[in-house]
Amino acid sequence: MNSHLSTIFTKSFFTRFITGYLIGLLLISAFLYSAGHRDPNWGPYWMVKPFLVVPLAGAFGGLFFHFADTLGAQHGWKHFLSIILGLIGFLFILWLGSVFGLNGTYWH
Repeated sequence: MNSHLSTIFTKSFFTRFITGYLIGLLLISAFLYSAGHRDPNWGPYWMVKPFLVVPLAGAFGGLFFHFADTLGAQHGWKHFLSIILGLIGFLFILWLGSVFGLNGTYWH
């Protein structure tokens, strides 16, 4: 059982998790910084939700990319296809996280 876990939780697994988290954090930070004035009805802690949800969505998108890359073929056009599908899945998960994170504030 331990050997199965060691094949899943590799250095690449954690690297892609952290990379996805940082991409989500950078994107939501850039968006909130450039978005302008907020609505006073949102309350003083309205930024907590986007800063938690969007980076976590990016992290899980990074994990999706990791599994699409490692479970796909390792050579040829099938490997290229698995990378493209992983990128599409990453962007879709990050977009969903942005919608959930900004729901009730900038996303109406």
